[in-house]
Formats: sequence, C-alpha cells, structure tokens
Amino acid sequence: MTTFFNTYIPNPVAFSIFGLNIMWYGVLIGAGILLAAVVAYSRAPKHGLQPDKLLDVLIVSLPAGIIGARVYYVAFNWGDYSGDILKMINIRLGGLAIHGGLIAGILMCIIICRARKVNLLSVLDTCAPSIALAQAIGRWGNYFNSEAHGGPTGLPWGIPVNGQMVHPTFLYESVWCLMLFFVLVFIDNRRNFDGQTIFCYGMLYSVERFFVEILRTDSLMVGMFKQAQVMSIVVFAICLAALIVLGRTARTRGNIFYN
Repeated sequence: MTTFFNTYIPNPVAFSIFGLNIMWYGVLIGAGILLAAVVAYSRAPKHGLQPDKLLDVLIVSLPAGIIGARVYYVAFNWGDYSGDILKMINIRLGGLAIHGGLIAGILMCIIICRARKVNLLSVLDTCAPSIALAQAIGRWGNYFNSEAHGGPTGLPWGIPVNGQMVHPTFLYESVWCLMLFFVLVFIDNRRNFDGQTIFCYGMLYSVERFFVEILRTDSLMVGMFKQAQVMSIVVFAICLAALIVLGRTARTRGNIFYN
C-alpha cells in the first residue's frame, strides 16, 4: 500500500526571507508554543488564576524551557559540540530534548510562582494540557528534519529516510500527545486536588515515551541505557508517588474539590 508518507521527501525549509532560510522545525515549535500559551491563558480563570499573572510565568518559563531543552541535548551529545559555541546555540536544524525543556521550564515556573505568590500546582495543572498540545504540534518539526525516527519497517505508514522505510516515531508521539491533550482537559475539568493534572501528564507521557523510545535509532544514551527510558521510569515513579501523597493529604485536610 502506497501512502503520502511513503513517497514524500520533506523539505526542512519552510520559506526564505532575504536569503535566510526559515526552517519548518522552528515554525512548528513556535506555533505549538503559541497555541499552547493561548489555551493555558484561556483556562487560567478555571483554576482561580489571574490570566495576566499566568502570562508573567509563561513569558519567563517558555524561553527557559527552550534553553533547557538545548542544554540537555548538547550535554548528552557533548562529543559533537565540544569547543564549538556557535554549533551549540544553533537550534535551527533540531536538537531539543523535551525532558531538559520540562526540567528548566518547571524550575523557572517555581521561581516565578514564589516571587509572584501564585499557587504553583494550579499553574502547572493549567499548563499540563497545553504542554501535550505543544508537543503534538512540535513533533512534526522532526519529520521535516528527517530525525527522531525509528528503525526499518514494512508498515504502510513508514517514511523514507536515507533510502529506507522507517518507523515515523515522531508521528506516534504526536498522535499520543494530541489524545493526551484531550484526556488531560477532561481530567483537569474534574480534578479533585491541585497537582492532579500535571502529575497525570507526567505518568501518561512517560508510558508513551518509554515504549516509543524502543523503536528510535537516535536516542540520547546514559551508558548502555536510553536516557529517555530512564527518565520515563523516574518521572512515572515520582508522579505516581506525588498523586498518592497529594490525594491522601487533600482528603485528610478536607481540600478535595467536588465537581
């Protein structure tokens, strides 16, 4: 069976301005971030948050997340970047690691929330569905860069990379994250305590990432282990423990939300 993905070779360049190539990777990540910010902003009142205060958090946390994603990626590929500062900061051709982005973004979120006296868990719950939505859109940047793909496959939705058909692992994650967006909105609309939505995101995304990583051929490594799989196990365990503790604490203190 021949499909669009089987035959189309993506062009990483979206368009050019005065001789400068604008890459699909940046366009799609930027679009994902922008749409995610709009969705989070619109949902802020549901969490008792002032949209302007949430915007203050996003304005700082989003750039921090991008920087963190790049630093994380470069750190795990140090041999390819050592001694070349310009190469380190050039993200136009790819090289952002979501785990690094989440770590940096959440750390900055903690700092801003403390400074602005905003409920951290409410902010994270508000943003959780948006994070999944941004990932669903941004992953298509990997397609145009012919990266973040899996090994050879005979499946009809395989994509051509370097002359062979491979698993479109970017597509698997994009579809999962799009479904996750709607699941998290459902959970968030019915959440029983602060922190429930963000920690559900951490668990559900980790499950997908662990199994999709099995197929990928360009994984960041920690010794003989795939970094993303190790992080997925750690994040899943932390989020599960957090859900249990927060749920019990909320019930003990009578802070359960009844929807």
